[in-house]
Amino acid sequence: MPSSSKNPSREQEEREKRRSEQLRANLARRKQQSRSRRAGAADDRDDGLKAAGTNPAGAEE
Repeated sequence: MPSSSKNPSREQEEREKRRSEQLRANLARRKQQSRSRRAGAADDRDDGLKAAGTNPAGAEE
């Protein structure tokens, strides 16, 4: 018997709920990234891409 007091179906439901939330968050990030790329604006995320046609600080043309 498992040491957990939860029954397996409840654990599975909680796992599915967390997974669903993570998938929705990922979809929202991807949509925002896609919108910013279409608009030619920089991605707002820290790890995002820079805007098209902009030079990083200190770069020469």
